[in-house]
Amino acid sequence: MEYKAINFDEKLDLINEYWSPRVVAELNDYQFKLVRLKGEFVWHKHNDTDEAFIVLEGNLRIDFRDGSIDIGPGEMHVVPKGLEHRPFAEQEVKALLVEPQGVVNTGD
Repeated sequence: MEYKAINFDEKLDLINEYWSPRVVAELNDYQFKLVRLKGEFVWHKHNDTDEAFIVLEGNLRIDFRDGSIDIGPGEMHVVPKGLEHRPFAEQEVKALLVEPQGVVNTGD
């Protein structure tokens, strides 16, 4: 068996589209997805699962109906299941998402 580290920069260089997460690893029933973000995403929620955003580069804002949170490089936030949210990135953001297998990024 070959052991090799997953290099985030190398994998992100292969992603050309915004808001199109790519699975880079799996752990039990969870997936680690790298994604490039820019602009405003749609309001959505995940009724059955939390969603973790880990910012690698850039600054991400996540809007909620009653406020927002700013997440910078080296920071993360977990959006609780059932909470409607909308990610927004004024400039490009590179992030790692951690979600159960089969979760659609536009929610339920």
